[in-house]
Amino acid sequence: MLAPVAVAVVAVVASPLGFVVAEAAQAGWDQTRRLLGRPLIATLLWHTVSLAAAVTLATAVLGFGAAYLVERTALPGRRAWTVALALPLAVPEFVRGYSWVSLFRSVHGYWGAVLVMTCSLYPLVFLPVAAALRGGDAAAEEVSRSLGRGRLATLWRVTLPLTRPALAGGVLLVSLYLLGEYGAFAMLRYTTFATAVFTQYKLGFDAASASLLTLVLVALALLLVGLDAWAGRHARVTRHGAVARSAPPVRLGRWTVPALAGLTTLVGVSLGVPVYALGYWLIKGSSTTLPSASVLGATLATLGYALGAALVATAAAVPVALYAWRRGTRPARAVERVAYLTRALPGIAVALSVVHFSVRYARPLYQQPPMLVAGYVVLFFPLALTAVRAALAQVPPGVEEAARSLGTRPLAVLGRVTLPLVLPGLGAAVAMVGLTASTELTATLLLRPTGTQTLATQFWVYTSGLAYGAAAPYAALMVALSVPSVLLLTRRTLGRPGKNS
Repeated sequence: MLAPVAVAVVAVVASPLGFVVAEAAQAGWDQTRRLLGRPLIATLLWHTVSLAAAVTLATAVLGFGAAYLVERTALPGRRAWTVALALPLAVPEFVRGYSWVSLFRSVHGYWGAVLVMTCSLYPLVFLPVAAALRGGDAAAEEVSRSLGRGRLATLWRVTLPLTRPALAGGVLLVSLYLLGEYGAFAMLRYTTFATAVFTQYKLGFDAASASLLTLVLVALALLLVGLDAWAGRHARVTRHGAVARSAPPVRLGRWTVPALAGLTTLVGVSLGVPVYALGYWLIKGSSTTLPSASVLGATLATLGYALGAALVATAAAVPVALYAWRRGTRPARAVERVAYLTRALPGIAVALSVVHFSVRYARPLYQQPPMLVAGYVVLFFPLALTAVRAALAQVPPGVEEAARSLGTRPLAVLGRVTLPLVLPGLGAAVAMVGLTASTELTATLLLRPTGTQTLATQFWVYTSGLAYGAAAPYAALMVALSVPSVLLLTRRTLGRPGKNS
């Protein structure tokens, strides 16, 4: 029963991939060869890959380094630093781009994109690695030190391999985000496959060419997912005993001041610049020649659509995660991996697939709220799946088998045993999807019902007209609405068993 439901869910979530393939097939071999043979394609590929490589490396180093400092050292105020280092997640990428561009006109192009995206995405590595260090067994590190290895040798040979699954998962999310991002790159005037796809769809009305470009993104996503699977197979996670032992904090000594200075700089650049920019433009004023809009209406619409998408995506992720967790077979893992591919699709490709479906098979729903919620669910299903899968991994082995041995039916076991145990993970899934959906821009521009404005779309209207002051209230509200979700995710990290700070 579980397998058909999981396969059906993934088939629906992955249906935009079928739309992209079908549209690309209409181009024909000659058009495909001409398009993919253009010098522009090589430029777009280089821009996308080089940016992804630089940002992924930077976020891996910063995320792991920050997690190690707050979880394995005697750094003053570790709990406060954990919250501060996670809060940049509350600032959407295109709002961060707006902050830098509106204050520093020289921030654009490749290095501007590296700076902005690194500041935006390093928490995706920091949070899982910090959770892994806090919940992991430190016995191997203690043994390494007892054998005479220094701190750096233990860090490189023991600690880093033990956190490899968490590090690989965070890096995968960062890479997939970069493949599909549009808003920040448009503001920074940096062209990638995602911006080219948007141009082909929105301005050129060439769905076939845009779909061919999207397939290149899907191929890159397949490569990334394959590398993540390889890393998962070669990861080493060791635990001695039923309860993980926490490591005694490493004393920093003379490195305390440089460590604090480094974290202060990271938080200042990642969080301080956007907060300062928003405050500056809020104080400077909101005068604009563009029509005014209701902040309250945009806020209510944003909350309603984000919450609806979060609940649906989390509910849909449960059977897929359960299937992969219970079976652990190659088909089960394949079903789970396919669901992650949609994260690399540009929002406009997903939006057009939803429009195509509604026009052909559900015309009464065209430009209605369910279609926008459906687009959000498809885009952010991988986030919900990641959170639910991680929660299931913490369930003690044999719990469900013990309940079934007492004569409890499978559905009753799910409702009475499994779901209560993973309830925090379900909350994290709702928070992650709601956080991301409330700031989604590209798909919202196409799928929103006529006359409906969200905070993201209204912000985009004003920034497109260079009305930075008028856009500031919408940006500030997006950040404010995102903070509770980030704090919830941080609380899960801080709440893991481990040492007190």
